[in-house]
Amino acid sequence: MIKDLNNICNQKVFEKIYHAYAKDLKRFLYFKTQDMDLAEDIMQDAFVKLWDNCGNVNYDKTKSFLFTVAKNLFLNIKKHEKVVLNHQKYQLRKSNDETPEYLMIEKEFLVKIEDAIASLPEKQKEVFLMNRMEKKKYKEIAEILGISVKAVEKRMHFALVIMKDKIGNV
Repeated sequence: MIKDLNNICNQKVFEKIYHAYAKDLKRFLYFKTQDMDLAEDIMQDAFVKLWDNCGNVNYDKTKSFLFTVAKNLFLNIKKHEKVVLNHQKYQLRKSNDETPEYLMIEKEFLVKIEDAIASLPEKQKEVFLMNRMEKKKYKEIAEILGISVKAVEKRMHFALVIMKDKIGNV
């Protein structure tokens, strides 16, 4: 009977695992992807892989398995995006009328933005990305995070101050 309680292939045990780790796994993936839909997709794929391998995964190693699979799925997506991006850059180079100087400045600016976002503290980054990338209103963000609208405004203000300091005047 005890063995049944730790059998991942048992539907009730699997559901218990899903409820225990899904939220944390999705948050982990959201910070990696900065895209809630993609994070949800990868999370679901990780649980599918767990179900497919339920007989081979030790119950005590379930969380580690899920996070490792999710990280690897994310890395595979990034590798694929890199290949696509390189192909697009090659195609763009062939047909772009912009000057090399403009392209270099544009590339440097994008790097500055990415670095500035990456340097934000986690709470500010979370609010910034939800507002600027997902186009969520402060009220929606406050409800999702379980904080006040004032707290969202404060985090956003500090995020923008840091962004301005890192990027400078455009």
